[in-house]
Amino acid sequence: MSAQQPGGYRWTSLVGLGLKARVSRRRTLLGDERYWMTRTASLQREQLRGLLRRAAGTEFGRAHGFAKLAETPERELVEAYRARVGIADYSAFRPLVQRMREGGERDVLWPGLVMDYAQTSGTPAGDKFIPVTREMLASNYRAALDIFAHAQRFGVSVPRLLGGKALFLGGSTDLSVNEHGIRTGDLSGLVTPLIRWPISKIYEPGPDVALMSHWPSKIDAMARRCIDRDIRMINGMPSWGLVLLERVMQLARERGREVRTIRDVWPNLTLFVHGGVKYAPFEPRVRQYFSGASDGADIPYRLELYPASEGFIALQDRRGDPGLRLLADIGNFYEFVPLEEIDSPNARAFTAEDVEKGQKYVVTMTTCAGLWRYVIGDVVMFDTVPGKLDGRGGEGPCRLRIVGRHRHFINAFGENLIVEHIENAVAKAAGAAGVVIGEFTAAPVYPGEGRRAGLELAVEVAGGADVDRVKIERFALAFDESLKAQNVDYTTKRTDSLGMAAPTITPVPLGTFHRWLERKGKLGGQHKCPRCANHRDILGDVVAASR
Repeated sequence: MSAQQPGGYRWTSLVGLGLKARVSRRRTLLGDERYWMTRTASLQREQLRGLLRRAAGTEFGRAHGFAKLAETPERELVEAYRARVGIADYSAFRPLVQRMREGGERDVLWPGLVMDYAQTSGTPAGDKFIPVTREMLASNYRAALDIFAHAQRFGVSVPRLLGGKALFLGGSTDLSVNEHGIRTGDLSGLVTPLIRWPISKIYEPGPDVALMSHWPSKIDAMARRCIDRDIRMINGMPSWGLVLLERVMQLARERGREVRTIRDVWPNLTLFVHGGVKYAPFEPRVRQYFSGASDGADIPYRLELYPASEGFIALQDRRGDPGLRLLADIGNFYEFVPLEEIDSPNARAFTAEDVEKGQKYVVTMTTCAGLWRYVIGDVVMFDTVPGKLDGRGGEGPCRLRIVGRHRHFINAFGENLIVEHIENAVAKAAGAAGVVIGEFTAAPVYPGEGRRAGLELAVEVAGGADVDRVKIERFALAFDESLKAQNVDYTTKRTDSLGMAAPTITPVPLGTFHRWLERKGKLGGQHKCPRCANHRDILGDVVAASR
């Protein structure tokens, strides 16, 4: 079946039928809001107890008394665990992971010899090597099944969806193997070789393209491979999805085809599964590519994930609702530390049923790969809170939203801006000014040499520096007003422009941020463009890359 034919069924629809049957019971359970409202607390303690038992014989488990902890009564379990194990970031685990990965040592953080490690970078601590165990892969697989279960709940026909092809915009690094046979690479690079028949028959772009390391070449190869395929589902970060859609349409036009939207190439495109960055700033461009207008139709179904290299955390469970339901039963245990306490040696931590709505928390995880009370670094807020362990009812399943990173903020002048404020303001301003935008980052403007204290935003705009200045002025005004509406501290500093001047908007051409990432050797995969920083290093580098 060619990509130009209307949606229908191929033999691969049988894969979808099998998947539909497999997740049907789960689909019903996922739709039972009362179950998740009343059971989240006990489910999370079950995950913790199972992890403690599994790792009781490891070096870390023996040192922290996991065997005894695992027998603690349910109501005392979490507090007993916290008393024995402190909150820690990667620096605390680095020596142990190094022994496991480089020395091939067994039974250190997790039972047996851990053969795979996902390499991540871009943090102040430098490169991190996250253990990837069989149990972690099984946990991720369960989360993947929930994606299809929720898609069914939203109205997607899984057999029809898998009657075509599913395109995954995954990682980019080849695997390195040391003398112990231990593999290191991007998480997607570790998973791609595990894809087997019959899933391999619907998976694109195939392992040969998926494992390419040079992202500009990889995007071009993806486009050339998939332009004549019947792509019905895309999974990946919105920013890279847009780059791919643009290249596919460009390539189709070069071949003489009449192409106005991506539907002229992939008429059966139905589902976009995305995560990693906030979707709203990219939504107008997705709509432009899908329907020809920034305020036109979007891809019919979208589903947001909250993935991390350490494991899946949450998943959108209601169509059109930005809240993401905590994945409470896939083998990980989650805690939430108040943002203002994250650097305190006496920082408190809360489980899902004990958090408060409207407060900011840093996510920590205890994982089925041997990371214990590990600081992920994302900052979240809660929309609904489940019932407590003592039977007191909650408001619904635990739903949260990612609002930033605990090291990514702007507070040079007491303005207390976080990533969510910047993202919301950019989306609002782009709509108000009628401009097409891409990536962006913000930084403080320090007073001196005739400049007043303020905020600068470097933002990719179609047309770059040549964009209509009236539109940029309109963008700046709407951006400023949106920040004021979200943040009282910023409003105070901007009152009568006494503390901070109006924000400066620096337009740069589309593609600037990806060129900057390429120069830093961090293009593609899970590398993201920081949305803000409390210094000017990133913004200065990005603006320099635009010249």
